[in-house]
Amino acid sequence: MNYINKLNSPKRNLYFFAVSKKMALKNLFFAKKENQYLFILSPPFCGSTLLTEIISTSKNVSCNNNIGLREGQHLPNAHNLLFTEDRWDPNKEIDWNRIKKIWDKYWDKSKSILLEKSPPNICRANNIDIVFSNSKYICLIRNPYAQIQSNIRRYNTDVVEATEKYISYLKFQKNNIETLENTLVISYEELADNPLKTKEKISSFLPLLEDINIDLKFNAHNMHQKKQMGITNLNQESIKALSKDQISSINTILDKEQDLIKYFNYNIL
Repeated sequence: MNYINKLNSPKRNLYFFAVSKKMALKNLFFAKKENQYLFILSPPFCGSTLLTEIISTSKNVSCNNNIGLREGQHLPNAHNLLFTEDRWDPNKEIDWNRIKKIWDKYWDKSKSILLEKSPPNICRANNIDIVFSNSKYICLIRNPYAQIQSNIRRYNTDVVEATEKYISYLKFQKNNIETLENTLVISYEELADNPLKTKEKISSFLPLLEDINIDLKFNAHNMHQKKQMGITNLNQESIKALSKDQISSINTILDKEQDLIKYFNYNIL
């Protein structure tokens, strides 16, 4: 169903229309009185799609978007409000009550946990927290060099721009960790290298997620463009793809943010 992944395609919109009608009927009769919202707050290329797939294996979870990148910002009507050129502007004004009404159409409210992940959420999580009561947050991070290289590879981004973006992501995430209640910090590295321990960490944070399955092959986008693969750490391959000049350029910027890098337990090469 690759056509579903094409934003604003008629067939894709028809698919979501059918989903919303199905959820409306189901929620009319079986919606719980209260749901737990779970937001994955993650910069791009840090494993959020993989983590979303893993958490969605729980019988207690409903994700508002189950296709493509699995992001609520790509749902009909929400797309034009959220996926805009200024989506990374923390001062962008968003009517979160309106967004909540849109996302409500796609969540199965008979499930206890309602899951959402859209990367730009990390720069406005405090505003989200006001509207979505009873929320918890998983904050994802990744090795700077691997994340920066992924940005360069995927979007052909200039190395300086990609590094500056990474610093901005860390600053947003640091603010989220220090200002939001009910946050859990997970690194891409611990998710990939020790999924069992990460599963235990997640289920301690939210016991209803103790049934998540980490032993499957997942569809999350990766540098090999494979449709499915098990949980794999791709950091070293990403870092090896950087030239010495690129690493030098990255370090010129990271050196100025050493305290921030150390805050997340990373080192400058």
